[in-house]
Amino acid sequence: MYAGPRYHELHRPQFHFTPEKNWTNDPNGLVCYAGEYHLFFQLNARGLRWGPNTWGHAVSPDLVHWRQLAHAIEPDEYGWIWSGSAVVDRGNTSGLKRGSEDTLVAVYTTGGYGEPRHPTVQCIACSHDRGRTWVKYAGNPVLGHQRADNRDPKVVWHAPTGRWVMALYLDGSTFALFGSPNLTAWEKLSEVELPSGECPDFFELAVDGQPDQRRWVFWGGGGLYLVGTFDGTRFMPEGEPQRAEWGANGYAAQTWSDAPDGRRIQISWMAGGQYPSMPFNQQMTFPVELSLRSTSEGLRLCRRPVREIELLNDTPHMYYDEVLSPGRNLIPPTSHDLFRVTGQVELQGATHFALVIRGQPLRYDVAAAHFTYKDRQIPCAPVGDRLTLEILVDRTSMELFVGEGQTSASFCFLPEAWDAPLELYAEGGQVRFAPLVVRELRSIWD
Repeated sequence: MYAGPRYHELHRPQFHFTPEKNWTNDPNGLVCYAGEYHLFFQLNARGLRWGPNTWGHAVSPDLVHWRQLAHAIEPDEYGWIWSGSAVVDRGNTSGLKRGSEDTLVAVYTTGGYGEPRHPTVQCIACSHDRGRTWVKYAGNPVLGHQRADNRDPKVVWHAPTGRWVMALYLDGSTFALFGSPNLTAWEKLSEVELPSGECPDFFELAVDGQPDQRRWVFWGGGGLYLVGTFDGTRFMPEGEPQRAEWGANGYAAQTWSDAPDGRRIQISWMAGGQYPSMPFNQQMTFPVELSLRSTSEGLRLCRRPVREIELLNDTPHMYYDEVLSPGRNLIPPTSHDLFRVTGQVELQGATHFALVIRGQPLRYDVAAAHFTYKDRQIPCAPVGDRLTLEILVDRTSMELFVGEGQTSASFCFLPEAWDAPLELYAEGGQVRFAPLVVRELRSIWD
């Protein structure tokens, strides 16, 4: 028995994507074409955790409002359909173009399970109608079995060498790079070591927004990344792996290709959430924009919610100079359950401060310079005596961004009994919020 009307059930996220029904996990095939952002995703049509996986499909004009379409790529003689990526083949390098539309090419892993069990291989499918229907390539697989559970191909165009480059998970902490002029014939180029297993991503970003200063980022599914250079054959890291995702639930992040404004936009599976009595299981994070910034510790990847979050703005509760101290808490006058909280916290002698979000405390330890949420520590030192915060709260998730997004963390929760959806307090001294904005948000399903 489902609690509530379709898309408004009791534990249905209201501004994070979920499929209408059944289990979902990794985001796949993220590509933008003809004014639409395509979100493909692992979907189990039987509603089970493991089963004949397919690619579900949703589209959005703005990264916020999603419309689910028919399933895109179904299991075949090679096995189940697993994770992968998609590109716009604008130059028709594959020779697969039919009609006036550019060809969309999906590159994905198949195999691993099914009867009989098949080794994992990489295949492609193409669409000639803006992603509405897909035709599998007659010459599949385009890349045979490599090692162990090789999977999750991420394909990007490398203009200086005029070829496509695929990042592929091999096993353990080892990934490989492959090259192809046409998406159908691939050769191995090199290997990359990153202890952040599976679901790689590989992309280039401007440093501090300067177009002539660029670096490549190699991302692993567990939220670690490397920054370095890429000569078309080898990726050369500059420094040790860094962590971008500090939460318990952000996993298997991927970025969109071909975004019309050049932004690098990422979305993740929020792995491990609980949704009792719901027709669906699992959700995505809210999309974030990535940037590469210089810090005192070196180049760091920063993540912040995309500006389109403002499309959901509703009633604001604004505090321009709010001082909290022991016994003087702040409870915004609202019973809403969807929020965007932004503000700057000035530490004025408090040992701790916290935001209690629908019964769950997000608590900052000033001496240790970290937040704690559900027993997970999130390190983030203040700049001087200040912390800049942005927090997104949905019915079953909380996402934290500190500073320019150098620290970010994604969490799922089931709300506990609470007297107010949001309460702020300080311990051991004062904190000052200048300013603090608690913005109620609208549902995307309205």
